[in-house]
Amino acid sequence: MGKLLFEENTYKIIGACMAVHKGLGAGFLESVYHEALEKEFEIQKVNFDSKKKLRVYYNDVPLKKIFYSRLYLF
Repeated sequence: MGKLLFEENTYKIIGACMAVHKGLGAGFLESVYHEALEKEFEIQKVNFDSKKKLRVYYNDVPLKKIFYSRLYLF
């Protein structure tokens, strides 16, 4: 396997996801995991926006509805 792009951040993100899964287990709503992952990203010092506004286009025309991504990493 080759070297990962952004290897350090990749391991931090995967580690944060694994920590949340280990701590909470399965069965909660997405909003619970979202909040827990925000907390874990802060602990792991992963830069993120909690909610990012994204424009949606159909045939190159912007729709009135706006999509909000849950976590946006940068």
